[in-house]
Amino acid sequence: MNHEVVINSDRSKAIEMARLLAHDGRFMSLLKRRVAFKTSSQEDPCSPAMDAYLRIEMSPYLLDMGFSCRVYDNPVDGAGPLLLAERLEEGATLTVLSYGHADVIRGQEDRWRKGLSPWELQQDGIRVYGRGTADNKGQHSINLEALRSVLSKRGKLGFNIKLILETGEETGSPGLAAFCEQHKEALKADVFIASDGPRIRPDLPTIYGGSRGVINFELCIEAREGAHHSGNWGGLISNPGIRLAHAIASICDARGSIKLSAWRPQSLTGPIREALRGIDVDGGDDGPRVELDWGEPGLSPAERVYGWNSFEVLAFQTGNPAAPVNAIPGRANAHCQLRFVVGTQASHVLDDLRKHLHEAGFADVQVIDPVKPPMAATRLDPRDPWCLFAVASIERSLGKRPGVLPNLGGSLPNDVFADLLGLPTIWVPHSYAGCSQHAPNEHMLMPIIEEGLVAMTGLFWDLGDPASIKPMMA
Repeated sequence: MNHEVVINSDRSKAIEMARLLAHDGRFMSLLKRRVAFKTSSQEDPCSPAMDAYLRIEMSPYLLDMGFSCRVYDNPVDGAGPLLLAERLEEGATLTVLSYGHADVIRGQEDRWRKGLSPWELQQDGIRVYGRGTADNKGQHSINLEALRSVLSKRGKLGFNIKLILETGEETGSPGLAAFCEQHKEALKADVFIASDGPRIRPDLPTIYGGSRGVINFELCIEAREGAHHSGNWGGLISNPGIRLAHAIASICDARGSIKLSAWRPQSLTGPIREALRGIDVDGGDDGPRVELDWGEPGLSPAERVYGWNSFEVLAFQTGNPAAPVNAIPGRANAHCQLRFVVGTQASHVLDDLRKHLHEAGFADVQVIDPVKPPMAATRLDPRDPWCLFAVASIERSLGKRPGVLPNLGGSLPNDVFADLLGLPTIWVPHSYAGCSQHAPNEHMLMPIIEEGLVAMTGLFWDLGDPASIKPMMA
């Protein structure tokens, strides 16, 4: 029998083994156990659940797959631990670095649909509910089960793999960069492959090579001490709510287009626009509809979310909204955010804003530095050889070509892997934009779970196949 036919047959068998996991209850059982760990870093970044998830849940699981594991204290005081695991094979010339995060956002228990709990996995039709299903326990579990499927069929991976699991991504990944700097030698690899974030649309397998950066900050006007009767003082003293509303209006117009010139990116080049051509943004049946008259004019929806910057007001308060009184408030504040693409430097964002507000006549607006450090923007050329390798592998496994993005619209600590460690970064998401990942009723979709297991098993198989030409060999 032809050797290539045997290899291809074994690849197909490994993929079918992985596909079965989505239907026979084994993946659901594993994910149910992991969702039950209340690893909310927003509530308690050093809760015992963080350490338990790494030591009690993940370490024995990884040891059984032939990994060595060590849990480290975070280099940043008050931040949760990290797990570094590796599986090294004799004679392997390729090393893959992967990543996941064990922490989740707040449970928001009282806001979930009746009959659902954030800490109990429940399936309803094609939806699998639970905090962390989409972000990120379900996603790193798919990848690890895909590795296990390859090991079960081949007996080895055919490459080395290193894995970082952190417990602080939802609070800005404190200590991750310092940890990777400290362990830079141990983390040497040829390529980074991991999963987080959503697909472009639910039915389209997706690859992206980076993420938009993000910085959160507060705008505040402290006009005076206390509130003053609007009948006695209306028209005589300034209203900080009105002042702050107009300051925000100087940053972006009524359709959300950024007016601050320093925040308007120059990196939406011809090749990036070509890569985004034909990409339809779709959050699924329950996701919001794309509003074509919102955002930067002249750009497609894909260009607006993957190739441009977006300014958002996340919360605005003046006076007491719960019990308004006839008084001019003394204070107003707004919590704001800028998502930005490559070319916008996080270190310049707030200085540029202060300069703009001063020149626009809003010297009374304070720009308060963020508590959470910003994340930098990263991007991988869709024509990168590692990206093309992943595209070909996933298309072979699923029978459909994945959509390819230079970067995700959301933000991840990808700069640690792309810039600090100098790796080409390949992300294969196993969720979709309507998954409610930072809201009540977070869920995954069964069809995406199945496709994720199949796609990643095929990709890991091809990475370890001595007959496949990897970019490092070309």
